[in-house]
Amino acid sequence: MWTLPSVCARPFRVIAVAALVSLLAACASVGGSGGRGRVPERAAPVVTDPAPIVSGTMRRYQIRGRWYQPAEQPDYDAVGLSSWYGDQFHGRPTATGERFDMHALTAAHKTLPLPGLVEVTNLANGRTVILRVNDRGPFVDNRIIDLSRGAADALDLRTRGVGEVRVRYLGRAPRLGGGQVLQRAAVREAAPVASVPILTPVPVPVPAPAAGGPPVWLQVAAFDTRAEAEAAAGRVGAPALVQAASNQRGYRILLGPWTDPNAAERARQGVVERGFADAALIPGG
Repeated sequence: MWTLPSVCARPFRVIAVAALVSLLAACASVGGSGGRGRVPERAAPVVTDPAPIVSGTMRRYQIRGRWYQPAEQPDYDAVGLSSWYGDQFHGRPTATGERFDMHALTAAHKTLPLPGLVEVTNLANGRTVILRVNDRGPFVDNRIIDLSRGAADALDLRTRGVGEVRVRYLGRAPRLGGGQVLQRAAVREAAPVASVPILTPVPVPVPAPAAGGPPVWLQVAAFDTRAEAEAAAGRVGAPALVQAASNQRGYRILLGPWTDPNAAERARQGVVERGFADAALIPGG
């Protein structure tokens, strides 16, 4: 074995120790005790066959009276609440026209380009995934991303319903797939955030044929244009009817009818869980 002459062995050890100290300091500043929400940066995956951005998904749109403007956001890096969606939308088209697969690693976002890739980290346990963003949502003010059931499972968020995450935009998605699990093992444990409600998604009952008592309809939401109403109808959780409002101004989304008021109320609770806070029961003829 080759050894250093004694005259230079000591300086070499000093340099090596200094380098090790610098490396440990850098690691500590990125993760570990660096504070809530700080997670290690990872290089974006190399996409050699990027899918074209679906131009129709980049238009300004309005949901529940609020306008959203999709845009390129190369530096998007946000911390907020996530929710998830699954069975009610499985097999239905997403905003990009792709079929939603609740088991795939995908997500919905209000304004990022579609399709794109994001890195999502569960801040409670450090689990990290890369997700293909191919849909719009969630249209609830305090939530920044809607996860597929598969993504929620990978992040260990499904049983809670919602959770605090960090979302980092990585760029264009490949023509197919793009989702992957980066970190499964928990790197740290944290106490649950008291302000985060624990929700159990309420299924939307499919109405039975009306018979017997007076029918009850569920008005899910109202919009200025038919296009906006039809776009939102795909997120209701059950087959919905889009029709012109009775005053001929705007369009509304309807579910029903039900003859059982209890079933109608369960349906109302279900669509409220989906983000339609103004859903209301109305009598029908």
